[in-house]
Amino acid sequence: MEPVVGATPKVVHSELEWREILKPKEYAVLREAGTEPAFVGEYTDTKTEGVYVCRACGAELFRSETKFDSHCGWPSFFSPADADTVILREDRAMGMVRTEVLCATCHSHLGHVFEGEGYATPTDQRYCINSISLRLVESPPGQAD
Repeated sequence: MEPVVGATPKVVHSELEWREILKPKEYAVLREAGTEPAFVGEYTDTKTEGVYVCRACGAELFRSETKFDSHCGWPSFFSPADADTVILREDRAMGMVRTEVLCATCHSHLGHVFEGEGYATPTDQRYCINSISLRLVESPPGQAD
């Protein structure tokens, strides 16, 4: 994975350490910018309330109240938890121009963000995130995020 220009991650590990921390499929997505297959991810259809954190470093990334049904095959959010929780960078892989989403804390690959698709969300954005990049920390019953 290419380094993020002008930014130093707060959580740093060697590639060998990342391979020890993450399972092979997690490593392929989070550290090698892979994509899990559509409609197989753990959080694709989840409605559980809570906070979605980075599977690599545990940083808060998204909240359940911003998750919506896009029917695209991956969990979709219309906004990150805070503006500084993710880094956006141009991705010209696979013969197209997209905007890659990275965890701001450890610079792991999360997915991509798309705009102008017409979803009825406040931001008109779809953060299309690999389930394998996330871990859901559920809110206690009867308590919002």
